Amino acid sequence: MSFSIILLVVFFTIMIGIGLWGMKKTTSLNDFFLGGRSIGPWVSAMAYGTTYFSAVAFIGFAGKLGWVFGLQTMWIVAGNAFIGAFLAWMVLARRTRRMTMNLDAMTMPEFLQERYNGKYTKIFSAIVIFIFLLPYSASVFKGLGHLFEANFHISFDLALLIMIGITGIYLVLGGYFAITLTDFLQGFVMIIGSIAMVSILVSKGGGFNEVIDKINMNHLLHVPLEKRPPVLLLISLVFMTSFGTWGLPQMVQKFYSVKNEQVITKAAIATFFFALIIGFAAYFTGSMAHIFFDKLPIINGAPAFDRIVPDLLTQHLPEKLMALILLLVLSASMSTLSSLVLVSSSAIAIDLYKGHVNTNVSADNSLVMMRFLSTLFIIISFFIARYEFAIIITLMSLSWGAVAGTFMAAYIYGLYWKRTTLAGAAAGMISGLTTAVTLFFVLGPANSPIASSIAMIVPFFVIPAVSMFTKAPDKELIDKAFNGI
Repeated sequence: MSFSIILLVVFFTIMIGIGLWGMKKTTSLNDFFLGGRSIGPWVSAMAYGTTYFSAVAFIGFAGKLGWVFGLQTMWIVAGNAFIGAFLAWMVLARRTRRMTMNLDAMTMPEFLQERYNGKYTKIFSAIVIFIFLLPYSASVFKGLGHLFEANFHISFDLALLIMIGITGIYLVLGGYFAITLTDFLQGFVMIIGSIAMVSILVSKGGGFNEVIDKINMNHLLHVPLEKRPPVLLLISLVFMTSFGTWGLPQMVQKFYSVKNEQVITKAAIATFFFALIIGFAAYFTGSMAHIFFDKLPIINGAPAFDRIVPDLLTQHLPEKLMALILLLVLSASMSTLSSLVLVSSSAIAIDLYKGHVNTNVSADNSLVMMRFLSTLFIIISFFIARYEFAIIITLMSLSWGAVAGTFMAAYIYGLYWKRTTLAGAAAGMISGLTTAVTLFFVLGPANSPIASSIAMIVPFFVIPAVSMFTKAPDKELIDKAFNGI
């Protein structure tokens, strides 16, 4: 049995063991979805960081952007670490934890309903999450399936079933307790693998200073100035991938679950360094393709950007380190997947079923419903990943901008501005979603970061404009929401 297979068997065995452990600690819906709001700083930091970075960053973004922009991708790394990680914790975490406890809210849709006293806000939010996050999770499953297919020479269907089966077991059994502990372990795998990967590639490239010089020189040869994308695209990529996390339910959920406010600063610092290490490793590796390749990989006559990083690693890393890198990508993706599935299933179980269909459902039945829907969502993800529906690809491309555009402004104004009204929040959410969808088709998929960035910004102007001309929220509701803040 090869080293890679042994490593994976050990890894999967640990994941299943964590799921069984988490099952013993999970006795309520609050435990399953938020870990009983008892998660410490280091585990919270790893949970946030590993949800942030998936195979999409390592395989897709890193390869394409590293080739096109070269070392300018370091602006993305800096933005992700400082804005997407550190500032997100420092600006949002304390108020989010206090206000969600004051309002007894467990999810983003619940928070928006309780904060603005808007029944249909919750329904609308749950539908947006279901439509745009489920295809996102399916696309990550699909990427992992192809990765396993290529490395272990098994069929795509079998690879997909293995991935979905393992993720399903530890998520459905252990809920958020299992997710956070697996994220903690997976985070260490990602750090060790990233450092080892960059160190070996830099050594093969002749040392750090020489690698920098070679990247700059070859980038100019491979992608002349006149063929490079506009600077606006790079700025929008930094903005979208950094500020975008402030409005994604699977990221914000990490703030709900922290044990107390004393852990927030520690978690912010730990997440900053985690994002800095992982982001640098991903994008710097993508940039180093200019050293090891003379031209882009071509498949069916078109540039195959998704092949840049896999080909680079396969050709230039030893077999045992490749096994660790495979585990790195797997860890990054499984943590993202579990958070996506948990948030997507909560949109139905908590926000729609428990919130509107059967408001008197018991605690035990709520937990059973959540486990059932998590299983169902994983099964649906399998079929979406297995059968490539054209609409799914479009929804995946839209997902980040549509979800962040819908939620971010309403969520942040809800935390900080007492005068925000239900009409203002609703107008902001609708304007963000419609802007994301409209500009995606107007500007085209290649400019989707620009569309997403504009969709995030527009609601910040719409909400105050509408709120100032609509009835102020009820004082009793505001006093309850902002109690202790």
